[in-house]
Amino acid sequence: MLYSDIPQAQGVIELIKSYEIKHIVISPGSRNAPLTIGFNEDAYFTCYSVVDERCAGFFALGIAQQMQQPVVVVCTSGSALLNYYPALSEAFYSQIPLIVLSADRPLNKIDIGDGQTIRQQNVFANHTWFNANLTEDWTTENNDLINQAIQQSIANKGPVHINAPFEEPLYGTTTTLSAVVNKLPKEKLVRTLPQLEWNICTESWENASKKLILIGSLNEHQISEETLQNWMNDPTVVVFTEVQSNIRNQKFINSIDTLITSFKSVDFECFKPEILVTIGGMIVSKRIKSFLRKYQPQEHWHIDELRAYDTFECLTKHVKLQPEVFFEELYSRVQEIPASEYQTSILKLKIQRQQKQAQFAPTVPFSDFYVYDELLKKITPNFQLQIGNSSAIRYAQLFEIPADLAVFSNRGTSGIDGATSTAVGATVGQNKPVILLTGDISFFYDSNALWNNYIPDSFKIVIINNSGGGIFRILPGHQEKPVFNTYFETQHQLNASHLAQMFGFEYFQAQDKSSFQTNYQMFLNSPKKAIFEVFTPTEVNDVVLKNYFKFLED
Repeated sequence: MLYSDIPQAQGVIELIKSYEIKHIVISPGSRNAPLTIGFNEDAYFTCYSVVDERCAGFFALGIAQQMQQPVVVVCTSGSALLNYYPALSEAFYSQIPLIVLSADRPLNKIDIGDGQTIRQQNVFANHTWFNANLTEDWTTENNDLINQAIQQSIANKGPVHINAPFEEPLYGTTTTLSAVVNKLPKEKLVRTLPQLEWNICTESWENASKKLILIGSLNEHQISEETLQNWMNDPTVVVFTEVQSNIRNQKFINSIDTLITSFKSVDFECFKPEILVTIGGMIVSKRIKSFLRKYQPQEHWHIDELRAYDTFECLTKHVKLQPEVFFEELYSRVQEIPASEYQTSILKLKIQRQQKQAQFAPTVPFSDFYVYDELLKKITPNFQLQIGNSSAIRYAQLFEIPADLAVFSNRGTSGIDGATSTAVGATVGQNKPVILLTGDISFFYDSNALWNNYIPDSFKIVIINNSGGGIFRILPGHQEKPVFNTYFETQHQLNASHLAQMFGFEYFQAQDKSSFQTNYQMFLNSPKKAIFEVFTPTEVNDVVLKNYFKFLED
């Protein structure tokens, strides 16, 4: 087997291998040649070449999102590295392990006017768990820094940065492995709660008659059927789930905004929980955030091994356990549950909202609302659904979707950048075919994601093209003026047909109900990778959505 003849490159690669990290996403360059050669010459690794570093970062993130294991992204020196930042920040807030491995010029070449050099050390310091700034020679110190970086990525489920300087020549190879590596032992963390803390939690739970469990982004199968059953059988518990929670049940509220949008002050006061328990990642619904910030519970517990965000400005307890472990133990301790109409009253209201929605749906003209409703009804669980940000994820929150459909979205930073690249990576990271549901601005922004040789025929994209950032029309401050249309809504006349042709995608489109119904089914049944672009009327979409919420209030 061939190795780079630079011991530093050998050491980095051998240590990454020792942690059983296999997926390596490389953006072509020269300074990273020692790393590129080493990874590609070792059959243990699966390497991908993705030219655009921003796309490469999100592609790696999509793989890591599915596998929940670190993925390495490798780039050359200079500004190439900075293009990883959007994906890296998403990984930081979404708790996804990602290892950025950047090649660098030697330290004495920085800030002297040499080509393709920037200050790479600690460039991601605000959004990484560790920064390993290596020296040129392979040393014990470098060995230890790399160990620390990898272990921090795994332990904190987040990004780290390893910066490795190389001097020319860069392309030499050898059959001799000269770098001696030492994998350091990992600290074993045993997370438990003190007995006193368990007693406090149990007593609070037994005494509260109104408990709201709010679930944000969560991977599949994180909560057992037994725990779900405990929640359903507890009359003091109401469960709110967001679409990317991957938990859906008829006794849970799976469409938060549909339920609470028409609430008046008296309704909020009545519904206000005594205990709020949050699980999972970031919350999409602005309405639930506004409600809980204004009508605050007596206690807010966040259950997560690593982090807790005070999203509702009332956090009282961070329980550093896996949610399943916490609730299994809690319910084994609970002896009495007070009588309560909390769950029953909310489920009655849910049924009323579902009836109102069923009355409203047949009256809807062709629009974003109509399209999202129809799309989500027909996506079967043999697909995985990736959802873009802005309008796409918010519309998806309004509708019931198949219970077993796995749903993911980049909600760490909620950016529109990288949704397509992440979805492509997700197809590599697991075995199901993937459908990306995204808006036009997000799709065109990340169109380089299709410049990727690893997209399988099972990958499909639905683009809701409303000729601009339609979400801004439903936000306060919308005015039909040139400045709004140009700088907020960003109106355009683009379509994806030529991109589809260039990148080898089958292309379908729809502009009304009839063409939608016909072509959507053809799109789903296509044996090839495909794009389905749905053109909706800009001036109608926001009117329909506002009418929907008004109809719920009547």
